[in-house]
Amino acid sequence: MKKNLLRSLVPALALAAATAASAQTTLLNVSYDVAREFYKDINPAFVAHYKKATGKDLKIDQSHAGSSAQARAVADGLEADVVTMNTTTDIDFLADKGVVAKDWRQKFPNGAAPTTSTMLFLVRKGNPKGIKDWDDLIKPDVKVIVVNPKTGGNGRMAYLAAWGQVRAKGGTDAQAAEFVRKLYQNVPVLARGGRDATGVFLQRNQGDVLVTFESEVVSVENEFGAGKVDAIHPSASLLTENPVAVVERTVAKKGTADAAKAYLDFLYTPEAQEIAAKHNIRPRNEAILKKYPQAFKPIKLFTVEQYFGSLAEAQKLHFNDGGQFDKIYAK
Repeated sequence: MKKNLLRSLVPALALAAATAASAQTTLLNVSYDVAREFYKDINPAFVAHYKKATGKDLKIDQSHAGSSAQARAVADGLEADVVTMNTTTDIDFLADKGVVAKDWRQKFPNGAAPTTSTMLFLVRKGNPKGIKDWDDLIKPDVKVIVVNPKTGGNGRMAYLAAWGQVRAKGGTDAQAAEFVRKLYQNVPVLARGGRDATGVFLQRNQGDVLVTFESEVVSVENEFGAGKVDAIHPSASLLTENPVAVVERTVAKKGTADAAKAYLDFLYTPEAQEIAAKHNIRPRNEAILKKYPQAFKPIKLFTVEQYFGSLAEAQKLHFNDGGQFDKIYAK
């Protein structure tokens, strides 16, 4: 009798365990290329935070590629619960498609951008070409690795930083266009995304300098070992924002709206802001930012709004088909 009871209980318990496992909430964070390591640290911290706050288990999956390619994938049906990008235009694109809320910027503090960054240069150890500032990138013997601005936010930010630094020195748009033209003459290959650009630079050993986000310093050291590159902070560069949004289309279908919002809210907590700083991503929390003076060295930072009106306007003028970048690169 007891044996029969046990035999009947075992499959029932197995079914209950399988049902509980399948009932576990899973969120998908679709993000840009060079944020991979940052979110590898954020996710377990949030899972523990969420468990303590709600008593519920949660699983976070990640997807990383060039930000624009990621935005198109979500628009085409990739079931992201949240998107964490490096340009507002990629989230605006999803808002125009009805995938995220039209007022996504109002859903979280700081225009829904919990962290910021800037563009700097990575050069080979010892800086053999003596690269110190933007003007060094247009010397005839210097090869520059950048992301294609048509496929990744990293590339758009590098382009706008190169253009804007001319304006920051008092130059005109015509002078900025000429500088950017010379810079792209020195680009042997356009990378698809930030991580691809790092691979071109360090694995394929192409180029003398990589223009990328400040956070890539830590990623390179983690992946390739310390001492492979030197970080060069130019005299002026672009303040970039890392915007986030809940994907309304997905969370309505899956019933994950509360968990998705909690995940993005967590990015503003001191714990998450500390994790950002350790990955060379600039926290919004000023007290935490000041704790890392060696990582976040003084740079004259300018905004997109100062010289381009907005990222949406920059997108239309510079990066849409037939825009300034196409004209410059075609030449």
